Amino acid sequence: MTFSDQNVDVGGLDDRRGRGGGGLAIGGGGVGIVGLLIYLLFNVMGGGGADSTGLVPGSGQVQGQGTGESAQELSDRCNSEGAIDKYQDCYLIKVYNEINETWTAELSRRGGNYDQPRLAFFEQDVQTGCGQASSQVGPFYCPPDQEIFIDIGFLNQLQQEFGAEGRFAAAYIIAHEAGHHLQTLFGTERKVRASQQQSPDQQNKLSVAMELQADCYAGAWSNLSNARGNVTISEEQLGQAVNAAAAVGDDRIQQKTQGRVDPESWTHGSAEQRKNWFLTGYRSGDINDCDTFKS
Repeated sequence: MTFSDQNVDVGGLDDRRGRGGGGLAIGGGGVGIVGLLIYLLFNVMGGGGADSTGLVPGSGQVQGQGTGESAQELSDRCNSEGAIDKYQDCYLIKVYNEINETWTAELSRRGGNYDQPRLAFFEQDVQTGCGQASSQVGPFYCPPDQEIFIDIGFLNQLQQEFGAEGRFAAAYIIAHEAGHHLQTLFGTERKVRASQQQSPDQQNKLSVAMELQADCYAGAWSNLSNARGNVTISEEQLGQAVNAAAAVGDDRIQQKTQGRVDPESWTHGSAEQRKNWFLTGYRSGDINDCDTFKS
């Protein structure tokens, strides 16, 4: 994916790297790309440790970047020549910038407002309005904070473990979490949580619909941002996102963690469902086509 400009705005970043939150689980409504099944994968199957990206767990260093940077130092580094290609954190912030720009324009066109979420980088664990969370729940969005949380080192490891590699795969993951932010702004998240409390037997079904809608919104963002000229997405890069959506399907994760598939326990949707809903959004670029609750 190439960008129309190389400007990186770090103003929306909540950089918590180097500050542990002391938590091991998340509660209170956090929603993410994969959720608690990732915790099972990396504990049952022995995941963890250093990865091949050059990140040393606990050091906060990606290609020489340390946790002691001020906001100005981070801005200077991310706006230096070639920084988006060189530094993973700068790339993720740039993707976040483009997501905000596209949804601001699209909701304005529709007569609404887009209140931008925050983007938080953390290491190992973090305290949020949804409770304490370990990196091993994967990237997630917390509605009370209206914030996207990512451990960059674990994100790299997650992509490798599931075969969801490629830089646009990482962009899809952030766009999915931003899709959950749209659900908060539209009131969808609040209504779904209320319905889950009223009908506990429908809890998983409603959760799947929420996750698939976030996938569809991620696809719609890809279309809209490409059409606006903010980014240019190649067929190969689109394939990275499609592969990533499928890779984090409940059936794929369950098969890997427990050797069997139990559709009744799904909370995010199958590989086929996730891929198809991402492509639904991508092909139309219309959020009105993302009503997963009727399907």
